Amino acid sequence: MSGGVDSSVAALLLKKEGYDVVGVFMRCYNLDGCSEKDAEDARRVAEHIDIPFYVWDFEEDYKKRVVKYMVDGYRRGITPNPDVMCNKEIKFGLFFEKVLAAGADYVSTGHYVRLRRTSDKQSSDKVNGRRKTMSHVACRMSLFEACDKNKDQSYFLWTLKQEQLKYCLFPIGKYTKPQVRAIARKAGLPTAEKKDSQGICFLGKVSLSDFLKQYIPEKKGALLTTSGETIGEHSGAAFYTIGQRHLGAKFQFSISNSQSRKKIDRNRFYVAEKDVKKNTVVVTEGSENPALYKKEIELTDVNFLCQQPATSNQQPVFARVRYRQTLAKAILKVEGQKSKVKSRKLKLASDSSLLTCRFRLIFDKPQKFVAPGQSAVWYSKNGQMLGGGIIL
Repeated sequence: MSGGVDSSVAALLLKKEGYDVVGVFMRCYNLDGCSEKDAEDARRVAEHIDIPFYVWDFEEDYKKRVVKYMVDGYRRGITPNPDVMCNKEIKFGLFFEKVLAAGADYVSTGHYVRLRRTSDKQSSDKVNGRRKTMSHVACRMSLFEACDKNKDQSYFLWTLKQEQLKYCLFPIGKYTKPQVRAIARKAGLPTAEKKDSQGICFLGKVSLSDFLKQYIPEKKGALLTTSGETIGEHSGAAFYTIGQRHLGAKFQFSISNSQSRKKIDRNRFYVAEKDVKKNTVVVTEGSENPALYKKEIELTDVNFLCQQPATSNQQPVFARVRYRQTLAKAILKVEGQKSKVKSRKLKLASDSSLLTCRFRLIFDKPQKFVAPGQSAVWYSKNGQMLGGGIIL
């Protein structure tokens, strides 16, 4: 229970279904002190629905496994995704293991995602309409996009595996956000009107750039156009990501096609490339510039939630390279020999049978703002999440 309305309603729904629910707040790293308020909100909800409540401390583990991962990623010139790593290492890693060791039958969160069984044994594996303890169930579980496409969070859960999914419950995936708030209001939950958190959760109101500058020294470098012209100066390539618009850089004057000088409209520029070794940032003018698009991407640390494809195979999928991006038609190509492209190993997912394979997503139409280090996630036509990987 995070102290937000989603996990509050998840706990309420499970209680109503007859589960013996125990609420746990994970105290992780937080810069602005809001975690204390969140913990108190979660406690008030637990009291309201009459369930036991605990606070578990994961702060040091979070620093090592999520914060350090993020800082190291930016230092190396990629754009890491701390939400994906938090789910893998903390929520469905340390927390998940501790919960099961304590004797729990299931782990539930307030994620907007749907869990389904892909087996014909569904009726025999239920008791009074509920799944039996999953150690007795041999069927495979599948994740689907949430009913509320604006809130769907399957993108952040692609690292999960079958041995985790069989212990998971996601009660709110079949509801829209307005419906979740309506349930909370009707039940009188203290978090019914609480605003959703935005951005990277542990930063609070601290900007990402200001946070990174505590660990990565500023270093002035050239701000370039795709043609190689220097048009300004930035404070360090590590602080930028592909597709970034608010550059916070110092612009100079540029020579236009008419050879007359004009001041640059900095709001029209987007980051197209960056090189932390050379400390250069390449920008392009206009959000539809071809330099901001890629048709083909290579992947590392790939994980398949369901059946793994054979080597030298290609599979039609629907994929996204950013959270909330509209799914786009693509071909997932699996080749037997891994590319010699230098891998930025993030250790997100591993499978010995996949280590020698090369994975590529080839889109029907070029995709905008493809950032190395971010996640690419692919689905079937009916919204089932099939797998994901890290963009090289």
